[in-house]
Amino acid sequence: MKTSDFDFNLPAELLAERPAENRDEARLMVLDRKTQTIEHKQFKDIINYFDENDVFILNNTKVFPARLYGNKEKTGATIEVFLLRELDKETRLWDVLVDPARKIRIGNKLFFNDDDSLVAEVVDNTTSRGRTLRFLYDGSYEEFRRKLYELGETPLPKYIKRKPDDTDFERYQTIYAKEEGAVAAPTAGLHFSKHLLKRLEIKGIDMVEITLHVGLGTFASVDVEDITKHKMESERIIIPNATAERVNRALDEGKRVCAIGTTSMRAIESSVSSNNRLNPYDGWTNKFIHPPYDFGIANCMVTNFHTPKSTLLMMIAAFADYDFVMKAYKEAIKEKYNFYSYGDAMLIL
Repeated sequence: MKTSDFDFNLPAELLAERPAENRDEARLMVLDRKTQTIEHKQFKDIINYFDENDVFILNNTKVFPARLYGNKEKTGATIEVFLLRELDKETRLWDVLVDPARKIRIGNKLFFNDDDSLVAEVVDNTTSRGRTLRFLYDGSYEEFRRKLYELGETPLPKYIKRKPDDTDFERYQTIYAKEEGAVAAPTAGLHFSKHLLKRLEIKGIDMVEITLHVGLGTFASVDVEDITKHKMESERIIIPNATAERVNRALDEGKRVCAIGTTSMRAIESSVSSNNRLNPYDGWTNKFIHPPYDFGIANCMVTNFHTPKSTLLMMIAAFADYDFVMKAYKEAIKEKYNFYSYGDAMLIL
């Protein structure tokens, strides 16, 4: 298929600037692949589609405040530094993106606060906007991390033009987030409230966890018309043995196994055995799922509404059938569903 097959007109007002007032009261579009029907619900109604011993696969990655602003030495120019990944704890090396990149060269120093206690030196160029920084800080590693949290901002997507506030610090994070390492939230999971999780637990639905540390590559634009030539950036994943065992038991029993979000789906599809069972795994994945694709583990999934020509939309089209998904998106626009990170949700059965 071609990238242009996944293009559609998305009105700007449907890009959600803020989350629903209550997590589990976002709207939920339910797609039934067998009957090819569409229902309109609230997210908390998801409980009605699952039974005892069904399994939800949650991505427990935790977003850290990855966006910093520093001043270049001598000129004082303001430079945005987006932390991508920590390369070495001892030397405090990080892969980052800088903006504007044309002003930042190897050897430049950036100062991040008034007392100059946190400074970074550019030690390498990685891509056109990518740099490797060595942070210079006199305190312990724990104090250094606290300083990053103190100075950093919640890394809201660029389409949200406003500055992050205290609400975003809480809401751009799942309530079950625990493994720090993501620079973007696994947004399908943002709709779960503590109350809803408790209700699901009481009903006997099992929650198991994987970790996929979401990187910016997940949201990178597809710049080639032939989608098979697009390359995904690698992301770290961890699938614990206990998760694999519980998922495989559910599959053996003919239960529903629901991937909560495209990140959970990518993780589990990156470690599938020849007989379509989930293997434990600790490593990296650059898997790109697009039509046609045979899914091995999950038989249903929850996802948000994605932007035109995105790799996320391509995955959804592979799971639910291209024509059905595009029909659903057309209806979502007509019914004014909210799209993207703080948007509404879709359940595909």
